Amino acid sequence: MKITPKKVNMFMMLKLPLAYLGGVRVKTLSDEEATVKIAHKWMNQNPFKSMFWAAQGMAAEMSTGILVMQAIEKSKEKVSMLVTHQEANFFKKATGKILFTCAGGTKIDEAIKKSKQTNKGQVIILTSEGINEDGVVVSKFSFEWSLKVKPYL
Repeated sequence: MKITPKKVNMFMMLKLPLAYLGGVRVKTLSDEEATVKIAHKWMNQNPFKSMFWAAQGMAAEMSTGILVMQAIEKSKEKVSMLVTHQEANFFKKATGKILFTCAGGTKIDEAIKKSKQTNKGQVIILTSEGINEDGVVVSKFSFEWSLKVKPYL
């Protein structure tokens, strides 16, 4: 199955309803980069009238995770994927539309190849920056992904 933004958004509605209801939507997807949009609204705001950090985190993680899922699909391998660590920095109140972009597709492909060659898990760090409508970085998330190719039995 080819992974497309439309299919991922439908998947979210069915399997990740909290992200879907919070407004997380995949906007663009290529082999190298993914962009996920989230808009500040009542459902995802904090008491200070900006976007709750966890809502930003869902969008940021989706921008990294969809690249991992796509690379696994492309590799035709069975690969386990798991976030093992996450860090975030917040620079400005998140209001309006925020675009989270991750450009780590090449890293993922290399990690899958290396895991297949060595039969060991590989750890990669993927970063997603949240940029508001004025072009200002509001937050930056780093996700440590563990990837391990499973042997076919």
